[in-house]
Amino acid sequence: EEFTNTVLHNPPAREHGNKTHNCFPRAQMATFISVPLKKSSEVDLVKPLSKFVTATYPPGEEQTEYLRAVEELNKLRKSALGRPLDKHESSLEILLRYYDQLCAIEPKFPFPELCLTFTWKDAFDKGSLFGGSVKLALASVGYEKTCVLFNVGALASQIASEQNLDNDEGLKTAAKFYQLASGAFAHIKDTVLSALNREPTMDISPETVGTLSQIMLSQAQEVFVLKATADKMKDAIVAKLANQAADYYGDAFKQCQYKENLPKEVLPVLAAKHCMMQATAELRQSALANQKKKFGEEIARLQHATELVKTAASRYDEYVNVKDLSDKINRALTAAKKDNDFIYHDRVPEVKDLEPIGKASLVKATAVQTPLSQKFSDLFEKMVPMAVQQSVSAANSRKADTVNRLIGSMREATNLCNGVLASLNLPAALEDLSGEAVPQSILEKSRAVVQQGGLQSIEQLIKDLPELLQRNREILDESFKMLDDEEATDNELRAKFNQRWNRTPSGDLYKPLRAEGNNFRNVLDKAVQADQVVKERYTAHCEMIALLCKPENELSAAIPSANPAKTLQGSEVVNVLRAQLAQLDEVKREREVLEGEVKSVTFDMTTKFLTALAQDGAINEEALTASELETRYGSHTQRVQQNLRRQEELLSQIQVSHQEFSALKQSNSEANNREEVLKKLASAHDSYIEISSNTKEGTKFYNDLTEILLKFQNKCSDIVFARKTERDELLKYSLTVGNSLIFLFLFQTQQQPQAKPQPPARPPPPNITPQAASTSAPVSTPVPPGSTNPPPVAPPTGPSQAQGPPYPTYQGYPGYYQMPVTYNPYAYGQFNMPYMPYQAQGQAGYPGGPPAQQPYPYPQQPPQQQPYYPQQ
Repeated sequence: EEFTNTVLHNPPAREHGNKTHNCFPRAQMATFISVPLKKSSEVDLVKPLSKFVTATYPPGEEQTEYLRAVEELNKLRKSALGRPLDKHESSLEILLRYYDQLCAIEPKFPFPELCLTFTWKDAFDKGSLFGGSVKLALASVGYEKTCVLFNVGALASQIASEQNLDNDEGLKTAAKFYQLASGAFAHIKDTVLSALNREPTMDISPETVGTLSQIMLSQAQEVFVLKATADKMKDAIVAKLANQAADYYGDAFKQCQYKENLPKEVLPVLAAKHCMMQATAELRQSALANQKKKFGEEIARLQHATELVKTAASRYDEYVNVKDLSDKINRALTAAKKDNDFIYHDRVPEVKDLEPIGKASLVKATAVQTPLSQKFSDLFEKMVPMAVQQSVSAANSRKADTVNRLIGSMREATNLCNGVLASLNLPAALEDLSGEAVPQSILEKSRAVVQQGGLQSIEQLIKDLPELLQRNREILDESFKMLDDEEATDNELRAKFNQRWNRTPSGDLYKPLRAEGNNFRNVLDKAVQADQVVKERYTAHCEMIALLCKPENELSAAIPSANPAKTLQGSEVVNVLRAQLAQLDEVKREREVLEGEVKSVTFDMTTKFLTALAQDGAINEEALTASELETRYGSHTQRVQQNLRRQEELLSQIQVSHQEFSALKQSNSEANNREEVLKKLASAHDSYIEISSNTKEGTKFYNDLTEILLKFQNKCSDIVFARKTERDELLKYSLTVGNSLIFLFLFQTQQQPQAKPQPPARPPPPNITPQAASTSAPVSTPVPPGSTNPPPVAPPTGPSQAQGPPYPTYQGYPGYYQMPVTYNPYAYGQFNMPYMPYQAQGQAGYPGGPPAQQPYPYPQQPPQQQPYYPQQ
């Protein structure tokens, strides 16, 4: 692509009016500058975006729709960037649609975590014999947007430069697209540094795109000068328009003087345009002076215009054609001098004494406001932004905390209730008034244990836990090994190539991944502790659990007999105790109903968060969630508290009644031995239920953790593969540059020293007069772009927290970030599966069951007894 596109239109000059210099050739200076397109390397959007979609959305219609949209997005990029574009509005429309789509999906995908790298070449760098062209690769969708918008401006400038300026439609179209190009470059100037977070390539640096924006605005103003001339507007109007165009070109010239990366043709074209626009303004203003009978001013302006045209012709004749304009000015000046010498004898003033020509701007850089395309339709319209997804995830975690707190408090109360009853040997003591038969409650517990597989089932589960643990450790170790190997290779090459190895060190880039992996390692260490607690509990109760698994006759034989206590049958204290136990059972059944109601509450904050984001531009997740939780769960919280208070009252009454019952029973050693065995059997049943639940939790925990670790391993594999690809390209480049330097050194040692050739002199700046001079200061030399790409920064997160125990002394399997609630061993039931951020950098604990609480201060509770799990 050539930077300049010269289109010279030289129609015959048209005479109108009394003065020949009133004529203005419509397209005599139509040399316009267009910008070349940036070129991008091919990028596969399908794989990383599809992995995010499949990891985030469950299989179904929604996931299928998003996967299809990913394919369409990839095709759109290929259409916009993967082929040569015609200088036509249809090609520009494709670019605009792709830019709009990038803006639409940027908040919906976690691009910094997807390892999606975009590579673009500098638009103005032609490359060198040895080094190749300058290019930059960044894992930033902001960089992709910036480069696409640059191409929007570049293609708009090319379309404008292709227009036929001999007709009104061509003039309107050219002005429209020059203003669009100016707006695109101006937007890049304002946003590129924040979008990239590093120094960009020279073509999209703020200084360069600022200059390009000014050039496009100047050309748009010039088009309006041509249109005003074609529409035969008054000389005063055309003069103001031309003087404003000269002012714009002067500003562009000043900014361009210090741009080493722009082609050499640009500076002389801008200088020539400044002179010619100012000469046009003087020509039109001289006609206005003639109409006001100011013949001396007319001659002074024409003389100044002649000097400006001579400057352009002598210095920049290679780039512009000023012959027609020069002829018109010379004829007008000859006629004006002749009339003044023979007729008017008006004094010709100095140029500096002339009244400044006014200015009128009809152009404005088109603001970049999405959507730029009128035909744009978001491929991911139904997908909510990441801010909403993350807020929904946080809200679901708060909801899970609330639900787990309510259910946990109810289950903790049930555990405490069962523990108190077991310590009092109730209701078995009321059923065992004969002192010989096995109490019915013990028989029910025995049948329950046998139905669930007995001792053999939990022995097998406990035996499987170490194998599951080892499998997870091997996956994690392999993930770390991939990172270690690639980092070691990177360090070796960095030491070998020094400054030429200008990419982010692997050690810095892998810090978030290593933190995540270490968090998983901590999770596994805590899981080992939980396994040990389960084993110890099993060892303590396995003998009595085995007894519960025996037939009824063997169980009866193992329980000591005692003297009958038939005198207590039908007594008032027994009736009172039974009534109180029946009320306690009713309280427990009420809790079961409450638990079901709490689990069934619907809770979806997506709509509220979308509304807040649209109205305020931000989401106050904590306040909105707290309000909604109070609305949804406030009444349930009150009912749970009432239920717990009622249980506390009943347990206090039961303990008093049991003291009376114990006083009436005849105390002897056989009765005490029998009661002690019955207590151990009841405790063994509760322990069996807990151990069985814990081992199943552990098995599910390790299996689900395996899936999480496999995703972590894939993430490590993806980034290591991307780094290897980048390494190979950089290695090829570094070796090429190194060989080139060696070749140059050997070549120079064989040559005689020669004087360094001087670069061609730059054209001098135009002669800017006070009425057309701009006050803008020269732009400072831009700082060369940096050579390093800062690594992504992991968001600060807290360490993983072990979840609270569902029963005393057992800390349970640790929960960890990125697990659905169903992965958490302390989530009470399969409820609330919130979306969690994809491939998050940090880890944090998932909401689990409540922490262990102290037993309620029931009066006269035996201190040596411990609460047990509920009877099932």
